[in-house]
Amino acid sequence: MPRYDYRCRACGSTFELSRPMTEASAPATCPDGHDDTVKLLSTVAVTGGASAPPKAGGCCGGACGCG
Repeated sequence: MPRYDYRCRACGSTFELSRPMTEASAPATCPDGHDDTVKLLSTVAVTGGASAPPKAGGCCGGACGCG
């Protein structure tokens, strides 16, 4: 089950909830009982041993000087 990060606008606390994807946009209540919360964008970590080797040139082929 995915975990979603939220921030309470009333008290400023950040918390996470595990809930089904079908409830991802449902309102969340902070642990202190406040209802004024917002879902945060979170990063996804993808791991595995079968990934392709990185391409030369960085993220954009080297045009921006990143690689």
